[in-house]
Amino acid sequence: MPSAPPTRPRGRTPAPSGPSGPSAPPGGAGPMALAPPLFVVLWSSAFIAGVPGVESAPPLLLMFARFGLAGLLLAAYALAVRAPWPRGRALAHIAVTGLLIQAVQFGSFYTALDLGFPAAVVSLVQGLNPVVVAFAARFLGETVTARQWLGFALGAAGVALAVADRLALSAGGVMLCLAGLLGLSAGTLYQKRFVPDMDVRSGTAAQLLAAAPVVGVLSLVFETPHVSDWAKFTGSVAWMVLVNAIAAFLLLNTMLQRFSASRVSTLFFLTPSVTAVMAWLLIGQFLHPLAIAGLVLGGAGVLLASRPVRTS
Repeated sequence: MPSAPPTRPRGRTPAPSGPSGPSAPPGGAGPMALAPPLFVVLWSSAFIAGVPGVESAPPLLLMFARFGLAGLLLAAYALAVRAPWPRGRALAHIAVTGLLIQAVQFGSFYTALDLGFPAAVVSLVQGLNPVVVAFAARFLGETVTARQWLGFALGAAGVALAVADRLALSAGGVMLCLAGLLGLSAGTLYQKRFVPDMDVRSGTAAQLLAAAPVVGVLSLVFETPHVSDWAKFTGSVAWMVLVNAIAAFLLLNTMLQRFSASRVSTLFFLTPSVTAVMAWLLIGQFLHPLAIAGLVLGGAGVLLASRPVRTS
């Protein structure tokens, strides 16, 4: 007689290994699909919130308040949910990323704003981050395809168009913006290389708390700390703490875990045009036709550069 077919052990049915199972690639459909556009909007809003901020207080004092308050709030949340905290070498690497991405980038950019450098041009320089990251992609062992290079070219053209009518430059502002760009790009690459799997809650808190005392000391040395308008200062700091420093950076650090550094960096191509749109809607600044063209080109560049490479 033929033997009976083996019976399946009773218990849980194994989870499928297809797209809906545990082996599904991160960053596909679902909540993470909304992360890139949400990140662009939240990140771009920092330029709008920064205008009243630097009008009411020196830029480094403003950054000290932003980093310190956001770091304490996020640390309290990480402790409350018992998030794992980095230790030893990992903590040192996270502190370095905090100094680069937080202190160097924003300290430089907001000081440039305080010197009267146009916010659109600051956004333009920041938008060149994808090109810097792409040139350094071998540091991470990433491959940049011809299609992605075309996306970078279109994104860079869109960035230039978005601010082509506001290129009033100064030497000091240029140097500060370049320093901010290098801080952002180097910090992105460093984090992806050395701490790609850090817990985004405790890791972001550690980044902020590492940056706060540095900009605080720099404010005491190079500025006369004071607040001329507490209403503007409070509103600006509240927005930058809750929206820019916490929400936007939680998204950024999550995307750096899910996607390649090159793909995440392409989102910065959209910030100049999105900033122009927000300025038009929120503070009544006229949206130049070139900014609309830049938004279209930048969006096309992001789509080309961020699409995953298909392997056969």
